[in-house]
Amino acid sequence: MKPAVIITDMVNDFIKLDGPLPVGEEGLKIIPRLQELISVCREKSVPIIYANDALMPNDFMFKSRMKPHGIRGTAGVEVIDELKPESSDLIVHKRRLSAFFKTDLDITLREWNVDTIAVGGVAAEICVLSTAYDGISHNFKVIVLEDCCASRFKNIHNHIITVLKASPMYPLLRVMTLAEFIQEL
Repeated sequence: MKPAVIITDMVNDFIKLDGPLPVGEEGLKIIPRLQELISVCREKSVPIIYANDALMPNDFMFKSRMKPHGIRGTAGVEVIDELKPESSDLIVHKRRLSAFFKTDLDITLREWNVDTIAVGGVAAEICVLSTAYDGISHNFKVIVLEDCCASRFKNIHNHIITVLKASPMYPLLRVMTLAEFIQEL
């Protein structure tokens, strides 16, 4: 396995409780595990990718129930201080749900000879899920880190994890805990 880690939307607008679209307490709970994930990956030279919303002020996405958030050029799109990227990390600015959609993530991962992506962050039912399925569509094996991702509501997170665990995509798509992933590295 030649993995890379993709952390979705752990940015101020989603994680700060006073942000425009906060995930809330569930998002705060995963920070320590993401810190551990990042630390272990840096020790083992596993690439770390932050995939962050970077939308336009009048973006099409805001025609949904979603409040305006993640406006490029604002502090809201910056990764939270607790997970601060280093110069060796990649930041992917995404206009849509998946870290792959109309970004250069696919070619970058191939240049790094990555064959497996491990995904965590927020929100499990939207950007984590979209990135996971697009990873499969781009011929990467995918691991969703169940205790390193969150949704605004715990029951939604649990439902998504249950659906993924029952997926016929196994073993191309697996669900693992952080401890299981670290053991496999």
